[in-house]
Amino acid sequence: MSIFDLDIIKSELEGKENAKKLLLKSEEKKIINLNIWIDNKTLVVADAYVVYHNTARGPAKGGIRIDKNVTLEETTDLAERMTLKTALTGIPFGGGKTGICLDSLKLDSYMKKEIMKELVHIIRGDLSSGYYIPAPDMGTGPREMAAIYGELHISECVTGKPIGIGGLPGRKEATGRGVAFSASYASKKLLKCDVKGLKVAIQGFGNVGSWTAYFLQEMGAKIVAVSDVNGGLFNANGLDIKKLMEYTNKNRFVKGFEGDSITNEELLGVDAEILIPAACENVITNKTAQKVKAKLVVEGANGPTTKEGDEVLNNKGVEVIPDFLANSGGVIASYIEWKSAKSGSLTSAEEVFEFIDRTIEKSFEKLLALSKSRDLTSKEAGLVLAVQEVIHAMENRGWI
Repeated sequence: MSIFDLDIIKSELEGKENAKKLLLKSEEKKIINLNIWIDNKTLVVADAYVVYHNTARGPAKGGIRIDKNVTLEETTDLAERMTLKTALTGIPFGGGKTGICLDSLKLDSYMKKEIMKELVHIIRGDLSSGYYIPAPDMGTGPREMAAIYGELHISECVTGKPIGIGGLPGRKEATGRGVAFSASYASKKLLKCDVKGLKVAIQGFGNVGSWTAYFLQEMGAKIVAVSDVNGGLFNANGLDIKKLMEYTNKNRFVKGFEGDSITNEELLGVDAEILIPAACENVITNKTAQKVKAKLVVEGANGPTTKEGDEVLNNKGVEVIPDFLANSGGVIASYIEWKSAKSGSLTSAEEVFEFIDRTIEKSFEKLLALSKSRDLTSKEAGLVLAVQEVIHAMENRGWI
């Protein structure tokens, strides 16, 4: 199902049938068969999907995901979300995504490097021309982006690279920073209180979830629950996030750290003012939304709430900050890295965080104004604003 809810954007599409066609259909979808010889005896075969949804506003931008559950449908959905994310935040990119159907937990760094090299071999033209600019996603990181750079030797062809070879200070923390700032700003604007002292539950303690927790704790919030794929922890007095990050760096998972054990589903119903799903898609459903006690849901993951889940939360009066705003810190930072690669300029992590905060705040204010004037939810208002930007770009380019 497309993220473009036609009932919500009806007025934007009125008399613009061609705009509707271009929004609902991706520009290009590639289905690739990856064959990688790891050594003389080991052949890895995998399906891969590369989707360019819309490039009216700029190059297709989107991460490379390696996961055993990757599908063309999911990759398309994520590409559409990148179109919305870049449009809503004013970043001059379009939406793209790559999905590689392999279990990343069974791949070592050498195998991942070889997979990246084979992918570059197949889509070299798109990468070298700047039509598609990848970045890390689930199952990939700076080392894999370095492998892409190593094949092309074009610094701006990929973002999320390691520091020292064109990488950006603060890029690793950027998505979490954006989620944390979104939670803080939404608390101020929608809950009418400071985030300091508020209880927060975070599902997911990977890169996004852990840095979200870190920054929110720095802002004075109390992180009472976190989880990963193996379950979670609860501590009514608050978890020590710095110590937990040190623990997971050594032990990978949160299991075994101080706190009461809870399941991922139980975390959704924890007594907290803010709930941040930062793990995977479709976790807040019609069923699980009934359990949510939070007053504010901030979508750290891509598509964590189903349409039915949204309806339940809306009926309960729960504010939902959409993923295409809340987790935009990563692509905002990628824009800075891309721009720096082209200009040769340098920046600091503090400057990156400041730009992320300022960009999200500006977008948030537009979203709140439209939400009030048209009686829309935050997610609906964000969708409308993003679609308006994309349609405007398509008109200016003579596409419609």
